[in-house]
Amino acid sequence: MTGAPLPSVDVTIEIPFHDVDSAHVAWHGHYAKYLEIARCALLDTIEYNYVDMSASGFFWPVIDMRLRYVGPARFQQKISVTATLVEWENRLRIDYMIRDFVSKKRLTRASTVQVAVRVDNGEMQIASPPVLLEKLGIESGQGGRRQSGDNR
Repeated sequence: MTGAPLPSVDVTIEIPFHDVDSAHVAWHGHYAKYLEIARCALLDTIEYNYVDMSASGFFWPVIDMRLRYVGPARFQQKISVTATLVEWENRLRIDYMIRDFVSKKRLTRASTVQVAVRVDNGEMQIASPPVLLEKLGIESGQGGRRQSGDNR
């Protein structure tokens, strides 16, 4: 996949009142939801969303999530959440960047890791199943990581 654009998507979210604390700052636990919204949009772009995953015989639980908060998101602020697939060979690793929609100022950087687990027996897979590679248009044996210039 070297040279080919990596699957990436931007979603815009307005911080609702029910997500903020008494200082009108988004509570840190809600960021997992913002990542999930972007992740679902990203998976839709490759036509392998959670319904498709289950139908193909696999669940993809999140096994690792990391966040680095740089600045707060506030009530009624519009944020842009960019999700980019950066690893796919043995796991799905998605990197995220949350920015203020207007100023483009970085607010949060994050990543999630998901692994394939067979629906029928609950067995975690060592390598990503062929259906994922097919959805990504990748031939077996091609590298499964972003090469350079990643945004971590």
